[in-house]
Parts: sequence; C-alpha cells; structure tokens
Amino acid sequence: MAKEINAKVNLYVTAGQANPAPPVGPALGQHGVNIMEFCKKFNEQTKGREAMPLPVVISIYKDKSFDFIIKTPPSSALLKKAAKLAKASGTAGKESIGTVTRAQVEEIAKLKMDDLNTGDLEEAVRTVKGTARSMGIAVKD
Repeated sequence: MAKEINAKVNLYVTAGQANPAPPVGPALGQHGVNIMEFCKKFNEQTKGREAMPLPVVISIYKDKSFDFIIKTPPSSALLKKAAKLAKASGTAGKESIGTVTRAQVEEIAKLKMDDLNTGDLEEAVRTVKGTARSMGIAVKD
C-alpha cells in the first residue's frame, strides 16, 4: 500500500548548498522531517551543478519520511548563465543588457521541456524568448 502524503513543500535550494538554515530548516522542521538527512541527500544528488538554484518538490509522509524531486533550474538562471550576467535588467524593454543566440535559447528550451506546459520545441523556444525579453536580454537569430 502506498504511503499517505502529509504535505508537499516547494523550495528553491542552491545546488550542493542545502543546510538547516532558512529556507530549508523552517520549511521541513514544521513537519517533523529530519533536516540533516534531507540536506545530505540533496547535496549528494546535486554535486557538480555549479551553484544553480534548483526547484525541489518534497513529499512528506505521515511517518515523517520524505522523498523529493529535483526539477530543472529556472529559465532565468539559465539565461543569465548563457549571457554571462550577474542579474537581469531593472529596465527591461527599454535597454538590453546582454544577448544570447537562438541556439542557446533552443538548448535551454530542450532542457526545460519536462517542466514546461508544452510538448512542442518551437513553443518552448518562444516561452524562453519571452523570459529573455522580460529580463532585458536580446535573442540574436
């Protein structure tokens, strides 16, 4: 028989850097989960992902056990990495602070396909292009 889920917790945790400090500690502690066990497992699974923020969905069961799913990094983080930027533009639409190529956008779209609400690559590319535009990053075709 399947375990009964008590709670689902969605967090953004930097790869390889989970620790009991906020946001991980308070979010899991209120459900009685062993925080250090989560941190060890998460850090082990995310080794080598170079400090990217990763969305993680944690399912907490009635017996205080848990499992988690690590999703792909946000499109914005991948675009900033591709454009070699520290942060997005504060005045998107008025000024462009960086550029990415269509090939880079396609690569990001392929990586994000599982998390996007489309099965079509061209739709995924348009979604990533929209994110780039909202960040002040130009896409060169």
